[in-house]
Amino acid sequence: MPLDPKVDEFLQQVRDSGAKAYEEMTPAEARHLELSGDSPCREPAAVAAVEHRFIPGPSADLPIRIYRPLEGDASAELQPALVFFHGSGWMVSNIETNDGFSRALANHTGAVVVAVNYQKAPEHKFPTPMDDCYAATCWVFEHARKLGLDPRRIGVFGDSAGGNLAAAVALRARDENGPRLACQVLVYPAVQYGWDTPSAINHGEGYLLQRASMSYYWNHYLRSPVDGLHPYCSPLRASSHADLPPTLIACAEYDPLCDDSRLYADKLTAAGVPVEYRLYEGVIHGFIKMLGVFDQADQYLQDTGPRIRALLA
Repeated sequence: MPLDPKVDEFLQQVRDSGAKAYEEMTPAEARHLELSGDSPCREPAAVAAVEHRFIPGPSADLPIRIYRPLEGDASAELQPALVFFHGSGWMVSNIETNDGFSRALANHTGAVVVAVNYQKAPEHKFPTPMDDCYAATCWVFEHARKLGLDPRRIGVFGDSAGGNLAAAVALRARDENGPRLACQVLVYPAVQYGWDTPSAINHGEGYLLQRASMSYYWNHYLRSPVDGLHPYCSPLRASSHADLPPTLIACAEYDPLCDDSRLYADKLTAAGVPVEYRLYEGVIHGFIKMLGVFDQADQYLQDTGPRIRALLA
């Protein structure tokens, strides 16, 4: 399918702005741009409540935000939940810049969303962000009932680098006999170190996330290329993908990471894991956060909300 006209217009605006690509910036410059830029997205939706907390992590206290949906399961004493790990190359974004999406995710799924602000690369390289996310997931399970959550109905959600972290958390929870996740929801996850798949080559320039961007982010995240061999860094490389939770995977057609999503869905399916895979045509990496800008952002939530509700039922 051709590039969606709204996406094409957005990319032209980015080109016309003269903004540098992320891989041409220092991490500090990239973070400043992300925090100081005016968002084109619509105003964040109202939710029932937002709670800010710090929880203990392996090497630092971690900020989290707990979003309670406007319309949860009123008949249930304990609510379902999603532990959310945001993307942006393990280094740029944070829970504040993902506030609008966290609110929308809570309202569309009817689940309490626990957004985790893990420590960022390059100051904190692998495995620190993954360790933070695993510890935060364990904390949510350990404190579930105090938080009004049902420990039988907790899943993980991650996009891009956050999808990498969510997939790693699911693998580690299985390997260490840890929390029993109800589902994992992965959106254009980066599940292997490298940038030589056909989609990385064919869509590696001009679509916001570039092949050079992938190299830039990965090489800030890893201590050395040897880390890229570890299954918690490259979940596609795990020796087994059996006994993982039911999985939803979505990707964008014009995304260097598109093949990562398809390959991971194939691996999980071959291992007997229930998987639903969906390709969104005409859009680029990052589209689910562009609420009010790309129609497919709302479509993703409309498609996925009921499926997550079912998995957390």
